[in-house]
Amino acid sequence: MSVSPASPVSARAAATVLLLRDRPQGMEVFMVVRHHEIDFASGALVFPGGRVDPDDAAIAEALGGASHATPIHVAAVRETFEECGVLLARRRGEQGLVGAEVVQRLEAPRAALCRREAAFADILAAEDLVPATDLLVHFAHWITPRTQPKRFDTHFFLTVAPEDHLALHDGGEAVDSVWIRPADALDDAANGRRKMIFPTRLNLMKLARETTAEASIGAARSAPVITVEPEFVRAVPGGRELRIPLAAGYGGEIFLAHDMPASGGAPPR
Repeated sequence: MSVSPASPVSARAAATVLLLRDRPQGMEVFMVVRHHEIDFASGALVFPGGRVDPDDAAIAEALGGASHATPIHVAAVRETFEECGVLLARRRGEQGLVGAEVVQRLEAPRAALCRREAAFADILAAEDLVPATDLLVHFAHWITPRTQPKRFDTHFFLTVAPEDHLALHDGGEAVDSVWIRPADALDDAANGRRKMIFPTRLNLMKLARETTAEASIGAARSAPVITVEPEFVRAVPGGRELRIPLAAGYGGEIFLAHDMPASGGAPPR
C-alpha cells in the first residue's frame, strides 16, 4: 500500500539509540532481534528504540530547559531502559550514572513499563532520578518515504553503555540480543545469516568507519546531521535503488535496498 506524495501521512517522532562499548576485538554496538510475529521487520536485527510518547514531553518540560532535554531525547532514554534494561539516568544533583543495583531494583517497574502499566515519570520520581540526555550524541536523522502509509521521523543517537548495566532484550518485542562489531553485523546480513532493514544497514556502514566508541562519538559531534528521506529511483534485479542525500555522509547517493525502506508499524532502527 502507498499514498500519494502530494498528501503524505504525517511522520511520527521516534528515537533510536546505538549503545557502544570497546572490547579488545574492537568497538561493539548493542542490537536486538525483533519478534517474528511483529508485522514490520519481523526477525530483523535492529537498534533499541521506538516512538515518542506524550509523557516524554512532560518529562522534558519538567527538566526545565536542561541541556538536550527534548521529548525525543527523553524517549531515547526511556526506550533504552524498556528494551534492554540500560538506564541512562542520574540521581538529582549528581554527575555519575546510577549503578547496576538501582537498575536491578527497578526490574519490576521496568516490566510494568513495557506492559504500559507504569509511567516512566513515576519510576524516575520514585528514585529521584533525571534522564542523562546530555550523553546522547546525535548521529543520524531518517524520515520514512512520503509514499508509505505509516511514517516516522526518527533520530539516531550514540552513547557509551554504562559498564555495570547488563544490556538484555525485553522478551516482548525483542526476542534476542547481541553485542556485535558493526562490520560483523554487516557481514552477517550480506551472507544471509541475519535479516536487516535498509536504515539499519546504512547506519551500521556509517558506524563501522571508526574502531572505538570515543572515535565514533567524536566523529558524530563534528559532523552535521543531514536528514535522510529515501527516494525510489528504479527497480533492479535483487531489489530497488534508493536515493539519499550525498551530504548525509553515507559515502554515496544511490543504494540498493533488498527490503522496504522504513514503513509499517515501527520506526526505522
